[in-house]
Order: sequence, then structure tokens, then C-alpha cells
Amino acid sequence: MTNFVPTPSVPAPDIVRCAYMEIVVTDLAKSREFYVDMLGLHITEEDENTIYLRTLEEFIHHNLVLRKGPIAAVAAFAYRVKSPAEVDAAEAYYKELGCRTERRIGGFTKGVGDSVRVEDPLGFPYEFFYDVEHVERLTQRYDLYSAGELVRLDHFNQVTPDVPRGRKYLEDLGFRVSEDIKDSDGVTYAAWMHRKQTVHDTALTGGNGPRMHHVAFATHEKHNIIQICDKMGALRISDRIERGPGRHGVSNAFYLYILDPDGHRVEIYTQDYYTGDPDNPTITWDVHDNQRRDWWGNPVVPSWYTEASLVLDLDGNPQPVVEREEKSEMAVTVGADGFSYTRPSEAAGAEGFKLGAQL
Repeated sequence: MTNFVPTPSVPAPDIVRCAYMEIVVTDLAKSREFYVDMLGLHITEEDENTIYLRTLEEFIHHNLVLRKGPIAAVAAFAYRVKSPAEVDAAEAYYKELGCRTERRIGGFTKGVGDSVRVEDPLGFPYEFFYDVEHVERLTQRYDLYSAGELVRLDHFNQVTPDVPRGRKYLEDLGFRVSEDIKDSDGVTYAAWMHRKQTVHDTALTGGNGPRMHHVAFATHEKHNIIQICDKMGALRISDRIERGPGRHGVSNAFYLYILDPDGHRVEIYTQDYYTGDPDNPTITWDVHDNQRRDWWGNPVVPSWYTEASLVLDLDGNPQPVVEREEKSEMAVTVGADGFSYTRPSEAAGAEGFKLGAQL
């Protein structure tokens, strides 16, 4: 039975958006080639151990930190909050939850000021900050704009054994659910949750965790994603394309999943939809609907369900991975050949895929 995270009596911090991820890489030079030379992220600062990167439209110091270390893992899922007082609120909120917290007035990374990092109830390293160094927004630097330009950090995706528990915790934190995947037995396999007015700032995928499934960057158009595929082919690294390109059913976005030199998964993402209305409905998908993960019905490779990155505690040690007890999405939808998927009966008709929509 799900053991839900209690709701603190103090207010949750007012979160604006996902802002950056800090990942540990084992070969900084190879990671620089991947994220800078191939994907085209822009360097704000770098030294012998760390590279601070940002997307074209970003004005805060960075969206991605690459830090050299012995184990490939994720050190922080960082969110910007609405004001300096909200950093205090975050610290108080997680202390009441009984979570370990660490506060640094000077920040945990360059360019970021007063911050609090926590080991959250799901085992993930979350960070909350407001103070940040502003840098040049490159929106009108068309001399730097590449054919596959990454323009924004869009979202995180987290693997956790107990999606309902994580969903309730994030809803208490102020996130709203845009879409989810369930079955007729009531098992929840995934949920997409947002603070900004898009489909998600983070998603919860059911599986062995806590682990990081992927970090996602947005492009302006589909053709930017096609260019990335062409470039990877030309560089003879097409084996790093794990899945796609394609269009999701969930989120409606056009997507591509690729793997960095350490196996960290990166999604390139574009053209989801607006979710800002207070009565924006939650869309629920049946886990047997083969179009939920790919609108064209293409199968999902098994590695997409099983592989993910470790996450670190506040001491820099990998968090232990707990096995999911409920049915896995892969077991339900991927057959013995690794590439099968289920369909509803013809009697159910086209509408048989959806479990329905709710507020």
C-alpha cells in the first residue's frame, strides 16, 4: 500500500519553473564535445572541472552544469522560486517533512546565490533558489543560431517506484497534473506535472528509483530536431540516438531521445501545449494505448523503460535504488520480442484507448 508523504503545516515554496540540472560526468572533454560541439549549448563559464551551459533564450547563468567526477550521476534538480523569501519557505517546508537540508548563501554552483538543497521524500536532490547572475540573452544573436538550436530547458523526468506517492507529494508542493497513464485496475504508471504553463516541469515515471530518466531541452521547430539527427549521423554517432524522432501522444510534443557519453538521457522536445488555465483538464491515458508514448504507434525500445541515471545524496554518494513493486509499464506493453505492444479490442473503438479526462 502506498505510504503517502505527509502535508506540512507550513506553506510550500512558490516555484516558478525548472531552472537547471547539475550532472556528474566522468570525462569532461567528451561531455563538452557532446553538449557544446554537437548539441550547441552555449558556454557561460568553464574551468578544468566544471562547465556551465545555457540555452539560446536563457538569461540566468546556466541551465546545465557538467561537473567532473568518478561516478556518472545527477547532483541536483534545481528550481527557481518566486522571491528570496521562498528559499526560506523551501527550507522550512522540507525540515518539517523531516528531510535533510543544506543551505548555502553563496550557492552550490557559480552564478547562483542563496540556495537550499534537500534530499526530498522520494530520494531526489532538489534545489531551490532565487538569486542568480543574469547573462546575455542570445535571442537575437542569429549569428550564433544553429540549425538544431536548443532554446529553453523544458523539463526533468524522474523514475520512482511509487508514482501515486510522488504525485501527492508534488501536488502538495504546488505542481499540477497535466496528463497521466493508468490501467483499469487503478495502477498509475506515470504522471506529468507542471509549475510553468506547459505540460510539465517534471514527470514521474514508474520504475526502480530514485533515478533520473532524462533532462529535456526545447527547440523552436521540428526541423531543428531533424537537423540534430542528421548531424549525429554525419558525425557517425547515430548509435547514441536511443528513440525517435517521433511525436508523443502524451504532451503532443515532437521528440528525440539521445544518450550522452556517460549514458545520461537527453530529450529534445518541441510543440507541446498551454496548460495555464486554472481548470486545465487532466488527460488520462490507458497503459494499453500504444499511441500514448508515440502517436504514430512506434514501439518503445526496452532500454527506455529500464535504463536511467543514478542520483546523489547531499554528500555526493549515490542513493540506493528501490525496486518498483507494482506492475511496470514495460511488462504491460513490451512483448517477448522486445518490440510488441498491446491494442484495445476492436469493439472498444477508437475511444477505447482513453480512460477519460478529469479536472
